Amino acid sequence: MKKNRAVIVLLCILVILLGVGYIDIYGVNAEGDGRASDIKLGLDLAGGVSITYKVVGEEAPSSTDMSDTIYKLQQRVVGYSTEAIVYQEGSDRINIEIPGVSNANTILKELGRPGALYFIAQRDAEGNSNYEYTYGTDANGNQTYMYVLTKSIDELLADGSVVLTGTDVANAQAGIQNDRVTGNSQYVVSLTLTEAGTQAFAEATTKAYLSGQSIAIYYDGEFVSVPIVEVAITDGNAVITGQRTFEEAEQLASTIRIGGLKLELEQLHSKVVGAQLGVDAISTSLLAGLIGLCIVALFMIIVYRIPGVASVIGLLSYVAMVILLLNGFNMTLTLSGIAGIILSIGMAVDANVIIFARIREELATGKSVRTAIKSGFDKALSAIIDGNITTLIAAIVLLFLGPGSVKGFAQTLALGIVLSMFTSLVVTRYVLEAFYALGAKNEKLYGVAKERKTLHILPKKGIFFGISVVVIAAGFIVMGVYSANTGDALNYSLDFKGGTAVTVTFDHAMSLEEANEQVVPLVEQIAGSAVQVQTVQDSNEVIFKTDTLDIDKSEALNTMLTSTFGIDEKMITSETISSTISDEMKSDTIIAVLVAIVCMLLYIRIRFTDICFGISSVIALLHDVLVVLAFYAVARVSVSNTFVACMLTIVGYSINATIVIFDRIRENMKSSGSKADLQEIVDRSITQTMSRSIFTSLTTFIMVAVLYVLGVTSIKDFALPLMVGIICGTYSSICLAGSLWYVFRMKFAPKKEQ
Repeated sequence: MKKNRAVIVLLCILVILLGVGYIDIYGVNAEGDGRASDIKLGLDLAGGVSITYKVVGEEAPSSTDMSDTIYKLQQRVVGYSTEAIVYQEGSDRINIEIPGVSNANTILKELGRPGALYFIAQRDAEGNSNYEYTYGTDANGNQTYMYVLTKSIDELLADGSVVLTGTDVANAQAGIQNDRVTGNSQYVVSLTLTEAGTQAFAEATTKAYLSGQSIAIYYDGEFVSVPIVEVAITDGNAVITGQRTFEEAEQLASTIRIGGLKLELEQLHSKVVGAQLGVDAISTSLLAGLIGLCIVALFMIIVYRIPGVASVIGLLSYVAMVILLLNGFNMTLTLSGIAGIILSIGMAVDANVIIFARIREELATGKSVRTAIKSGFDKALSAIIDGNITTLIAAIVLLFLGPGSVKGFAQTLALGIVLSMFTSLVVTRYVLEAFYALGAKNEKLYGVAKERKTLHILPKKGIFFGISVVVIAAGFIVMGVYSANTGDALNYSLDFKGGTAVTVTFDHAMSLEEANEQVVPLVEQIAGSAVQVQTVQDSNEVIFKTDTLDIDKSEALNTMLTSTFGIDEKMITSETISSTISDEMKSDTIIAVLVAIVCMLLYIRIRFTDICFGISSVIALLHDVLVVLAFYAVARVSVSNTFVACMLTIVGYSINATIVIFDRIRENMKSSGSKADLQEIVDRSITQTMSRSIFTSLTTFIMVAVLYVLGVTSIKDFALPLMVGIICGTYSSICLAGSLWYVFRMKFAPKKEQ
């Protein structure tokens, strides 16, 4: 009877797994809806353009003005892509994402930078000129004849010289019409005014026509057109002539439309990603995930035998459900999100390792296989829950306090943690029990824990403490030296400094010397500033960092690269970040890490009544953060937006391992009685959990290492310090955490122990 039930359970799990896998590949209907290829991709995978704007002004904008601005921007960008989205972030920011476009730089130029739009009369009520045509220096530093204001905008508004603002324009469209005098075709911009704008413009154009004056269109600090009024316009439909090409007319129309926003916006961040780079990122990341998954599966089967097979089935279920839920929750998959999934695959093994180690320990005490399986799951439960919840805290903090660029990582990591607990505690358990009922009852198929000699960690605590102090101190010394010589303690990327970075994929691997000799002089000529160049190991990518480039300079740079070096424009990625964003990135990083540590400390304080556990775990966490920070300084790894995700992942991962040891210390203290030797208990607990610490770290390290070897540049910058963090977290959990607890426990022992 039990055998039949086991067969049914196993078949049900396999059928569900196959069903979910089928949906992931083929979808839920004939049209293929819901398959993996339908997962919504972020710009770094689909390619396209993203822009972040901030409302200019000291006072916070009203919700009505924000909604109106977002609506108008949405109407503007939907013409580029039906998947383009505009959404509010915080109280005064607007994000625009236009995925899957191939002419991203052109769009960025056409969309422009929203600013204030004014229609200015040539003379004020007293006949004084509001602007004049004179010889001066333009925005590019060139000497030329140009229009300049004779008053400030505030003065023009005060004396009534501003006849219309952008909010008075309902629409603006580029077009072609015949000149009334010559009959030749000319490019024009047709304006449609609002009701209030129609009346105001009728009065202004009548006055300008009778006196032969012009009305200037002034946008974002520049004159974009100064047309002479040839006729009074009373019907709310105006035409601006004088455009040399249709593209120029379309640019002016776009400028007027975007200037019709109620709010003045300042560009904080823009990013252009070539679609081909996104395709390469997906293929390499998926290949890394597949290879890592196969290695981990093989490792689990070899080490844990029948339980290892059960864990592989659970792991496959986990991967299939992650794909299904990404579609179900309509999550946007980003490059950092893929890293989160691959990392969580390695972490998903952790719960299984804890359970299987417990089963082996139970078998070593002489219990039957069936009893050992039940006891293994029961005794591992508290460590699994505590470890995963603390890691989940890090993911949630990152989701709410981390920069937007790593929220995709936080989402997939949180989803992975929840699913890994379900597959480990439910799916793997039912599969394992089904295998037992089908005849896998020999304890050799599960392995029996061997009696291990207790490791003496505590007597060597002085050595371990000393090593950690030396490494951390060396890191601070290196940071001090770099800060004195270069002004930057770490190798800050644009995310922390501001500026423009252009990543170019050449047709061959280019050395640093070659890039400096052949490319940098041309880039500096366009940028007008010094250029930092960085080659990417094991790839054809070269990164050029400059001061902030405007759209014209970015377009000129792309043209130079394509014409001089034959680069496909799809293989060029650019990103511009303002100093405002970079300053916020620094503060957000510190706040996110501190909040995560405080939340973890509170949770540990609740779960472990002894405050020494919490203090010890936090010190071990700070140790790991400082060691990885030292690695960033010494190796000069780029400190980018993934730095926050990396640090919080290390914090969550490290405390997971520490809690497993603390959970065993707590358990051994209960079973040993109050008179037991604490030093012996700590050493024995560390020894008992040693295999779990090493195996879990090894499987996670494998996943991240494969990701580093095969991943694209931004993934490498995330994976390399994370590998160091995994090693460091394992070291601190085994060599430091228990010793720290012992020191604090002896120093602040409860009165009954004293």
